[in-house]
Order: sequence, then structure tokens, then C-alpha cells
Amino acid sequence: MQIVNTPGDAHFWTASCYRRMPLLSKDRSRMWFCDAVNAAREQHQFDVWAWVIMPEHVHLLICPCEPDYDMSDIVWSINQPVGVTAINWLKEHDPAYLEQLTVVNATRTYRRFWQAGPGFDENLDDPAALPNIIEYIHHNPVRRGLVERAIDWHWSSAREFAGLGIGPIPLDHTLPMTYE
Repeated sequence: MQIVNTPGDAHFWTASCYRRMPLLSKDRSRMWFCDAVNAAREQHQFDVWAWVIMPEHVHLLICPCEPDYDMSDIVWSINQPVGVTAINWLKEHDPAYLEQLTVVNATRTYRRFWQAGPGFDENLDDPAALPNIIEYIHHNPVRRGLVERAIDWHWSSAREFAGLGIGPIPLDHTLPMTYE
């Protein structure tokens, strides 16, 4: 998938864990992801409009604040620290599980936390599309049967949208007025 950097566009980004393994099923790995997003947003100056962490994938709706940005750099700044932290944790606490993340090819052996590539990134230039995407993001846990209501899933922005507190990835309240 090719990432396109278009000034003014929001990005609906999805990343999946290696082999769709439930590597984000524990609070510690979810917090590693939250910390990485929060650090990347400071480094790369983007607003977070919606998010969800599922056991084996994540969705983010973000909008870069600067016209000169590189979505590939944003993705790397999120994925890389999560993967390194997780693999280092597994080396110390569960080396047997680490073998499931090992990739062997003709030239080297390495470990993977995320699926290869940058994930799925959709540019959004129409504010009218935002409500459906936010609804899709927030209802992921409901569709999967993890909770009955989107606001019951701690690992998404649904609670903040409903005015029930700020989660581990605070939202930026910069959505276009057409959203309301």
C-alpha cells in the first residue's frame, strides 16, 4: 500500500499485529501503543480525532497539523517503539512466545510485532465521511462482542466522545465543524 501525503487530509490508519496474533490483548502492550501515539503526535504535530485498540489491530483517525508531513514517518514513530518494547519484554518474560514472532528468510532472522508494511492508510478529504469512520472505529469492540456498548471499551476514544472522561490517548477537539 502506498501512503499519500496530501496537505489538509485526515488519515484513517489501521495496523495489524503479526499474523493477526492478539499481541495487544494485555493492558501493558496497549499502554505501549498509547505512549507511542502520544510521543509521535508531539514529534510530528498531528491531531488525534478517534482511536481504538483491539486485541490484534488498531485504528487511528488523525490529521497532520503541518502541510509538510510524512505519514510514513508517523507510522514508523508509532510502530517501532511498540515493537521494540514488546520484543524486549518477551525476551525477558516469555522467550518461548517470542519464537512465534520470529521470521527466518534467506539472509537473516528477525522478529516482528506488526504485519509487514505500513498498514492500511486512507486519505480523507471530505469532512462528511468523518462521522461514519468514527462510528466504525468506536463500534469495533461491539461488533467483536468484547462489550455491549462502545463506551464500555476502555481502549478507545468512544468514552471521551460521550463526555465520560479522557482516555490514554487524549483527543484533539479540532474536528471540522461539518462533523457536528
